[in-house]
Parts: sequence; structure tokens; C-alpha cells
Amino acid sequence: MAKTENRRSARLRRHRRIRKKVWGTPERPRLVVYRSLRNIEGQLVDDEASRTLLGLSTLEESLRDFKSESGKNRQVEQARAAGRLLAERACERGISAVVFDRGGYKYHGRVKAFAEGARERGLKF
Repeated sequence: MAKTENRRSARLRRHRRIRKKVWGTPERPRLVVYRSLRNIEGQLVDDEASRTLLGLSTLEESLRDFKSESGKNRQVEQARAAGRLLAERACERGISAVVFDRGGYKYHGRVKAFAEGARERGLKF
């Protein structure tokens, strides 16, 4: 129990440290990533108005029954698909540039795949 609390509190400390520098505006919102053991979520946030402009999770209907085509890690491929879908929806709303907030996680694995998927569909970080 203590190890889990230490890991969580360390991530939250890193997240707070990142949030001091990363700020989202209406023209360039903050792309926040949250990673749980099974799922990944992304949100576009306007910090000036304290509003979530767009949100997406792998629990959505279109991503829930995701099948990996390449035989690679299913969760990583699902995160990449989620990033692509979020970028498509953002472009439909006229958002092309964002500030990336990795949420205290390492830029590695599913977080990296999510970011790369968003870049593939035209979001600029």
C-alpha cells in the first residue's frame, strides 16, 4: 500500500511542477493525458476560462473493442488510435495547435503513442 501511495504522490508532484509552466488558451489549449492501468484519456482544456473543450477516452464505443492489426501491444495501438481520433475532432472544431501536458507520466509507451497519434492527424505541439 505504501509503495502505491508513494508512486501516486510522486506523479502528482511531477504533474504540479509541469502545470506551473504549461498553460492552455482558447487559441492553443492544453492537451492533458491521463493514463490508468487499462485505459487512457485525453482532454483539451482552456485554462483561461477553466473549461474542457473536448474529451476522449478509450472507454468510448469507437475505441472500446479495438483490435490491434500489427500484433503489437494492444494498449499502445489503442492509445495511438485515441490520439488520432482526438486530433480529428479537434481539427473539426478549428483547433490545430495545442500545448502537451503529459500529466506527470514519462513520455514513453502509451503516452508517447497518444501524442504521436495526435501529431499524425495534424495537431501541432
